[in-house]
Amino acid sequence: MDKKKLGQLLKSRRNELGINQIDLSEISGVALHTISDIESGKGNPTFAILIQILDVLGLDIKIKVKDNE
Repeated sequence: MDKKKLGQLLKSRRNELGINQIDLSEISGVALHTISDIESGKGNPTFAILIQILDVLGLDIKIKVKDNE
């Protein structure tokens, strides 16, 4: 998954939950500008930051072998 798709996924899930970026920032402890950058596809979050955000959004990381498509 590339950064742009990741950002879209996080934004979509955040909107599903009715959480704005400010609330996500406060709940997750991740800076607002970092969340904004990630959602816009510009950010390059560390694994730790990504886990903080995913935890609040009720998402998990699944690692698998890439498909050859």
